[in-house]
Amino acid sequence: MIPLAGFLAQVVLVSLSGVMAPGPMSAVALGKGSRSPHAGLLISVGHGMVEIPLMILLLLGLGVFLEHGWVQVGLGLLGGGVLLWMGVGMFRSINVEGIRGKDHAHSPILAGIFMSGGNPYFLIWWATIGITLIVRSVEFGIVGVVAFAIVHWLCDCLWMWFLSALSFKGGRFFGGSFQKVLYAMCGLVLMGFGVKFVVDSVRLIA
Repeated sequence: MIPLAGFLAQVVLVSLSGVMAPGPMSAVALGKGSRSPHAGLLISVGHGMVEIPLMILLLLGLGVFLEHGWVQVGLGLLGGGVLLWMGVGMFRSINVEGIRGKDHAHSPILAGIFMSGGNPYFLIWWATIGITLIVRSVEFGIVGVVAFAIVHWLCDCLWMWFLSALSFKGGRFFGGSFQKVLYAMCGLVLMGFGVKFVVDSVRLIA
């Protein structure tokens, strides 16, 4: 069993690789950021209002079920496959024109709630990759679960806040060579962890 610090380092890499991929949350952060540099922080609060209860429900409702070895193998294979799929997708999008945020009438907190609860991609992530991380956090007891939840949410929070701050200053983040390097790095991280999840699952079978 890897130390808690090592596990949390993996959580940071997987979480950032997911949240840095262009999507509804990023678009809203950029759009709201044109008015306030702190919009991303409020969006993350709304995001957490959906995400934290979901994590608790997954932990409580699926705890016993997830103890079965074949379930962990299945989740690992599925989560690894999704990570590989996401990584390949990021490489394919390297040459795609950068996203542009759109402003919305509702508050940043409500935007975070809507973009999370109504996003199938978000639910798929937690049903596959997220559950795999939750199962691993349980190995460290309640401390591991709480630390995982905090670290994962902080990754979302800091990235959304970063995007809105850059947008407020009029900078372009998703564009040019920097965008390509960023996408390539995230794609490699996603595929690397995808392979690791699959390999770990195969070892459980053996």
